Amino acid sequence: MLDKLRNIKLLAMDVDGTLTDGSMIFCGSGEAKVFSVADGLGIRIAGDFGLRVAWITGNKSQVVVDRARSLDVTDVYTNSWHKPDAIADLCERYSITPDEVAYIGDDLNDLPAFEFCGVTFAPSSAAEEIRKRADVVTSRPGGGGAVREAIETILKARGEWEEAVDSFFNRMRRASALKEGPEAVA
Repeated sequence: MLDKLRNIKLLAMDVDGTLTDGSMIFCGSGEAKVFSVADGLGIRIAGDFGLRVAWITGNKSQVVVDRARSLDVTDVYTNSWHKPDAIADLCERYSITPDEVAYIGDDLNDLPAFEFCGVTFAPSSAAEEIRKRADVVTSRPGGGGAVREAIETILKARGEWEEAVDSFFNRMRRASALKEGPEAVA
């Protein structure tokens, strides 16, 4: 499994039940979703270390597109019911093989993607059928850090997690110094 994880170049994921807890809140004609900040930070770190991230959802949702944009996720597939088609498109676009793709999903509609990808993750809150078929079941639930845990697992296997943490910490220190004024930067 460690060798498989080291070769991962792209983490594709379901949205509802994976990046969220699966709840849908409808406000009149609008829709609201709750996303985990821990997942968002993990996605930013992944991008900094060359791990591409793609979101694939069967729903059509502006909220999902807006959240992806806020995290600089450029590969977002909405209204995509057969997820292996989206993953095949990503493989072609980035010249990678399905063995270089990890996928995290939580429910029965994710099974075809599980069969297509090299490594599979399931949030702890996933349907039993998904947890049974996953290579890795996270300790965290969907919408509660499961994606972040998958990213950490991949970057640790690649030997990059400690560098990612240091890089993030240094970026925060620089940002804090800039807030205090130019004198603090020197």
